[in-house]
Amino acid sequence: MKKFAAGHARFLAEVFPDQRPLFERLSAGQNPECLFITCADSRVVPSLITQTEPGEIFVCRNVGNIVPPLGEFTGGVSSAIEYAVMALGVKHIIVLGHSDCGAMKALMNPESLRHMPAVAQWLRHADVARHVVEHNHAELSGPEKLAALTRENILAQIEHLQTHPSVAARLRKGQLQLHGWVYDIQSGRIDAWDSRSGQFRPLGEQPREIPAPPPQVASTETRIPA
Repeated sequence: MKKFAAGHARFLAEVFPDQRPLFERLSAGQNPECLFITCADSRVVPSLITQTEPGEIFVCRNVGNIVPPLGEFTGGVSSAIEYAVMALGVKHIIVLGHSDCGAMKALMNPESLRHMPAVAQWLRHADVARHVVEHNHAELSGPEKLAALTRENILAQIEHLQTHPSVAARLRKGQLQLHGWVYDIQSGRIDAWDSRSGQFRPLGEQPREIPAPPPQVASTETRIPA
């Protein structure tokens, strides 16, 4: 705890004074443009990898960057989505997965969750991604399978997002865009889902927003190039 207390002392002495106008403005409210739904992994810091300031992004973190479909689970994620869309009026929602994800490793090896029943129950919302990879990419193993599962999980959670009324309504009106990103911890690079090409492409290579089809459950259609 001494490390954290010392860090706060440095913040008050060295950082806060230079950014006092920013914090004075933020003390009156927030107006983030984007909701990030990302993993609780300590190595993934959305504000760091996007170089954004306090107040610019609204972040919801959980194990595996999961979005439970509407009606299956009402809790922190559902309320964060509703609040971000309805109260804050965010224009973008980004589902951000990452390399070396412990949740995705556990999804590949359910036996590892024998003594973590809460985690096992939570990850059932990602089961559809595992089924897609097993059906369409049975030849994959090890790191390649983990990478495919990570990407397929992002797409599954984007489909789950569209079952939420607040999201569906704003999509229909063209007031909201959904994005799928995967962050590589080792290189620092982000690949973004491009719905036109059906591939994850390096961020900046004209990634397009996810269109708004009728809400549906992720299918077993191949979406990760072999």
